[in-house]
Amino acid sequence: MTDRPAAPEPPARPPRWWGSVRARTTLASTLVVALALVAAGVAVLAVLQRNLVDSAGLQAEVAAREVATQVAVGTPFDQLDLPDEDDRPVQVVGADRTVLAAGDDLHHAPPLADFAHAPHRTGKSDDEHGDHGDDEGDAPARGSAAAHAAFRTLTLKLHDDHPDGQQFRVAGLLATAPNGQTVTVYAGSSLNTERQAVSGVRDAMLIGLSALLLVVAAVTWLVTRRALRPVEGIRAELAEITDGDLSRRVPQPASRDEVARLARTTNATLAALEQSVERQRQFVADASHELRSPIASLRTQLEVARAHPGLLELDGLIEDTVRLERVASDLLLLARLDAGEQPRAQRLDLAELVRDELAHRSGDRLPVAAALPDGAFPVHASRTQLARVLGNLLDNAQRHAGSAVRVAVGHDAAGAVALDVIDDGPGVPPADRERIFTRFIRLDDARTRDEGGAGLGLAIVRDLVHRHGGRIEVGDADGGGARFTVTLPGAARSTGHRP
Repeated sequence: MTDRPAAPEPPARPPRWWGSVRARTTLASTLVVALALVAAGVAVLAVLQRNLVDSAGLQAEVAAREVATQVAVGTPFDQLDLPDEDDRPVQVVGADRTVLAAGDDLHHAPPLADFAHAPHRTGKSDDEHGDHGDDEGDAPARGSAAAHAAFRTLTLKLHDDHPDGQQFRVAGLLATAPNGQTVTVYAGSSLNTERQAVSGVRDAMLIGLSALLLVVAAVTWLVTRRALRPVEGIRAELAEITDGDLSRRVPQPASRDEVARLARTTNATLAALEQSVERQRQFVADASHELRSPIASLRTQLEVARAHPGLLELDGLIEDTVRLERVASDLLLLARLDAGEQPRAQRLDLAELVRDELAHRSGDRLPVAAALPDGAFPVHASRTQLARVLGNLLDNAQRHAGSAVRVAVGHDAAGAVALDVIDDGPGVPPADRERIFTRFIRLDDARTRDEGGAGLGLAIVRDLVHRHGGRIEVGDADGGGARFTVTLPGAARSTGHRP
């Protein structure tokens, strides 16, 4: 029974237009502008309405004062010159609330103050304009009118043309005739002009608001589209780069804005990723090459031993097996380091660790001289990894030394703990002192040795030292040879550089 092929994944759907950044930005900006314009429009209409009402109140006061002046000079009530009742109705009311003079529609009507459904206060207004008026009940002298008027906004039904009535701004003013009779003059001014003006301005604002919001939305849409066009180019290029070609780069705008910085950061990330992938490929190729030789040698020797048992060389098989084991162990350690494995660290004495490791080494080609002064050299590190650092450095020194290998532990000028491994070999040329720490790199003279190693020892040393917050340097030894110096922060000065 054959397996059914997996169904292909459906292509990713493009985002709907209303879910895009451009649409959300356009909607947000349009909404903000709309709220701001509505608030500004409401404020403008309120100010306009207040100014028009005040203007109508001023006109009503002027009309009331003209009539009050006539009363003050002694003009009979039936001979008062009253303004047009349609726009400025006037009513003269006595102290007993009897209408003494008025137009045809108001002559038999109750006093205008009754339409306000509130007690009329002489000398004070119902708004802030009358706060400086006379006290209630104070009447002007004979033959004069009050200095200030009171105001009401009333709805009067004067004609059948307005079944619901008209709004008027009514001013009330006290006047005293020469005979001592005190009357109240009510004069109104129509607010139709105010209503028409406010309504017209409101309609114009609504029409202008709609047009302005359309312009804002269109401009925001176009500007956002142009601003995000480089981002779409970056996205499209990244979508093609993910198919495998890491040598490509995203387009970088000539501007100096956030999009340009995003493109530069993306290109830098792609460059680092390309280098990482290239190092990984080279590492796999070098590892395969290093493993091929011992495996091929083992296979050849085993095939010869099977055909000719008498020619079996156990020493050669053991050497190839040990070499294969070392390469596999080094590769496994490097893989763990690259994966970010965090071994447990502890406080230990570096001098004591050196003594223990030297006591357990056997089979060295040359004896190792140790210069370990009295006193403790505490560090906070992994014992296993520091032992691996010392072992690899000693193996490298044994491989190149002519007659002597030395190990020293001490403090540097800054108080850090220093470990020196010195040999009297040919030394390391300055041009190669950085390259020797590269994985699978061996100098030409080391390649001529059968025991030259796989070129991973010093690479492992540098990774482990850096992992402990230290550094490793290569220099010339006194009298010739190479000096490898490992510097680690002391345990008392360690600030978190823990493996």
